[in-house]
Amino acid sequence: MSATGRNDVRLIKKYPNRRLYDTRTSSHITLADIRQLVISEEPFQVVDAKTGEDLTRSILLQIIQEAEGDGEPIFSTEMLKGIIRFYGPFQGMLGSYLEKSIQSVIDVQTQAGLQSSQAWSEFMQAQAPMMQDLMRQYVEQTKKLYLNTQNMFGVFSGLGGAGAGSSKKEGDEGQKA
Repeated sequence: MSATGRNDVRLIKKYPNRRLYDTRTSSHITLADIRQLVISEEPFQVVDAKTGEDLTRSILLQIIQEAEGDGEPIFSTEMLKGIIRFYGPFQGMLGSYLEKSIQSVIDVQTQAGLQSSQAWSEFMQAQAPMMQDLMRQYVEQTKKLYLNTQNMFGVFSGLGGAGAGSSKKEGDEGQKA
């Protein structure tokens, strides 16, 4: 594969009628074709044909959504809920964690020489419950950290906020005695 550069990136245009057009082959393609580009590690970019807006992430999410509907999904309902909970203050941390985790799995695949899709599929099916459990534990630990942090800041915000009224009443009774 050649070095990554603008000329190496395959341009896919998405038209208002939802059709995808591969400018390299001058033909319409499907999401399955784009999935194959991902699998074969061919660099590409999907843009809106009218505005030029980059739609690559949106298309990739559509491919994931379709794949999740076929067969056994990677993301359980609880896992998806956990991911949704991370949007906000911990969003970057989870994204980085997931990216590094997936890269580690890819590295293991490469090092082990698991080139056949059947062997890779079997490997991943064996690892999926363990990976889901690790992610669940990670999400739970992060949730506890987040709640502990909120509780800590709740103590400090209580000094001048709504919590001050209730502690003031207790303090007033102590001062009157």
